[in-house]
Amino acid sequence: MDKTFNIYCDESCHLENDHKPFMFLGSISSAYNQVRLHTEQISLLKKKHNFYAEIKWTKVSQSKFHFYSELIDYFFATDLKFRAVGVEKEKINNAAFGHTYDDFYFKMYYQLLNHKTDSRYAYNVYLDIKDTLSACKVRQLREILNTKYGVFRNVQNIRSHESFLMQFTDFLTGSISYYKNSAEKQNQAKVQLVERIIKKSGCDLDHTNYSEKLNLFFIELK
Repeated sequence: MDKTFNIYCDESCHLENDHKPFMFLGSISSAYNQVRLHTEQISLLKKKHNFYAEIKWTKVSQSKFHFYSELIDYFFATDLKFRAVGVEKEKINNAAFGHTYDDFYFKMYYQLLNHKTDSRYAYNVYLDIKDTLSACKVRQLREILNTKYGVFRNVQNIRSHESFLMQFTDFLTGSISYYKNSAEKQNQAKVQLVERIIKKSGCDLDHTNYSEKLNLFFIELK
């Protein structure tokens, strides 16, 4: 193995009864040797805009619009990659398969991470600890991911304040979720930021795409 990647994961509208039509799990990946550089550059960007809070989609406001705009520009100017998987929640039928909602959530994470895995590389996966998989399921996820390739060195929970890239994942995942789940888009700063993401990515956020930079995959449930 001659290269290692870190993958930071978060979710949006994933709770079973939150009355949102779509749930999303998202991830940002970075070459391991670039993580410090990205952290330093994001830190400089925060200082430039006097931004001292966590980077978080739910906290987007007009007063911080320019910071988030430059954050988007930074993403598209670097080697960072984003992937999200989404599913229409009303189509989830766990009873038909004898599954729980937690089981389904677990399988969604597998779909998010088991994408273009390269056996030449190693991967470290970090999940937001706030309400993601339990420690037991995190270990199980690592075992399942390693069944085929054995390249996932580490799969663990961390707290979002520990990583700017984890916070960045929250922001990008939240932006797609907002686009799909908010019928009345009244926050103009959020609307403009989503439009910026669409323009820079050239992607249609309503459908699966095959972009390497901002990959979106909608799971079609049978």
